[in-house]
Amino acid sequence: MPENPPGLPPTVIRLTGLGVQFDGREVLKGVDLEVRKGEFIAIIGPSGGGKSTLLRVIAGLQKAHQGRVEVAGQPAMVFQDYRLLPWRNVEQNIRLPIELTGRGKIETHLGMKPYLKLYPHQLSGGMKARVAIARALAQEAEVLLMDEPFAALDALVRERFNLELKQLHERTGKTILFVTHSIREAVYLADRVVVLTGGRIDTILETKDQGRITAFTDGLEAELRERLGVADSTFIEPPPKPLRPPWEIFGVLGLGGLFFLIWSLLAARVPLFVPSPAEVGRAMATNFPLLLQSAWATLEAAFLGIAGSLLLGLPLGYAMGRSRALERLLSPFIVALQAVPTIIIAPLLVIWFGYGLSSKTITVILISIFPVLVSTMVGVREVDRVYREVFQTMGASAWGVFSKLEFPGALPVVLGGLRLTVSLALIGAVVAEFVFGGAGLGYLANSERLNFRYANAFAAVGVTVVLGIALYGLVAWLESYVLRYRRR
Repeated sequence: MPENPPGLPPTVIRLTGLGVQFDGREVLKGVDLEVRKGEFIAIIGPSGGGKSTLLRVIAGLQKAHQGRVEVAGQPAMVFQDYRLLPWRNVEQNIRLPIELTGRGKIETHLGMKPYLKLYPHQLSGGMKARVAIARALAQEAEVLLMDEPFAALDALVRERFNLELKQLHERTGKTILFVTHSIREAVYLADRVVVLTGGRIDTILETKDQGRITAFTDGLEAELRERLGVADSTFIEPPPKPLRPPWEIFGVLGLGGLFFLIWSLLAARVPLFVPSPAEVGRAMATNFPLLLQSAWATLEAAFLGIAGSLLLGLPLGYAMGRSRALERLLSPFIVALQAVPTIIIAPLLVIWFGYGLSSKTITVILISIFPVLVSTMVGVREVDRVYREVFQTMGASAWGVFSKLEFPGALPVVLGGLRLTVSLALIGAVVAEFVFGGAGLGYLANSERLNFRYANAFAAVGVTVVLGIALYGLVAWLESYVLRYRRR
């Protein structure tokens, strides 16, 4: 930037002939503005006049079609919808810029210490505004951009926040550009008010020390203000109790009882081929060591397959989620491979890898990889673009975006896919044991069936079912723990 005249604070923002177009429509045109270090500038005007667009251009989120934009450093931004990451608590949200860039400090004057471990869904609108401001201050940027941060707050809370913001500006000396629709708010807070209409600056008014925080100064309004006192917005929404309705519990018990009743009746009709629940129970007790050994062999193939599916599916799904071109290139081959029955590929696996664990693991991967791959691809695309803009204003690296945004943001969808993957992996392990032989519940069930020991075969199937429920429950527990920040 050019040198400033002696005695004046340096210019930290200079806009020259700024113009922005959307679909051929001029949103900003010929905007010229200089903002000096430490100034508080309010931008006011009718809706659609280009106020938020002006902030986005200064923040580097929107490209100008003409003119020049000169800004001292990377501005910090407080968005109107706050854009707090739902999987991070208050403290973690505030610390995000420091984690991404390795620099910055925490603002300790915003009254949030009792609420540092709470998640955004537990906060009121006013407390979310505090967190968003504190996160922006943690960037230690020279320029702070604020896009109607108090628009959603009630009048009394908004007045308190105006007072706190004015004190914050006096204490920190930040350069602030503040978009608002409130004339009173603009005059009270700002050193200068920029009136933006039709995409042009209509006028710039000197307003320092000209405003007042409230118009309630006398009469009945004054009495109401005295009774209402100073407003705050720190209400914390308690998390709901995770209680199951009774009908769910009785429903599960009832369906289980109905299943065993039908099984018993069927066993009584065809006892030769369908052993009763009691016979299967005795077979489990008699062959417990063999069933335990077979279950371990099946779990070994299933876990190796799950690990292989994650190692292959997660990075490939991530790459496809980031690149539509890569998805269009690889999707036909992936779908074709998923559509090919495993029994057709099995002879080739025998030739290439033999009858051992390698062939079984590859079979499990082929059967279980598809949910991981697709859920990762969809999960990455589900990460809202507005959060990406938050990271852009913080100067986050590619690794910072992945580790702090894309991975935790995609995790709910990925964990949903993992539920299906573990179920398919267990099925794949049993199918592989049918095809390739060797130890395992699938091989045991098949061999006992061929030897007409149906109770033992049913016992192996029963243990497989128990393992499937346990694996599914393990992933469900993992999901509930990892996603504990969300509403139940």
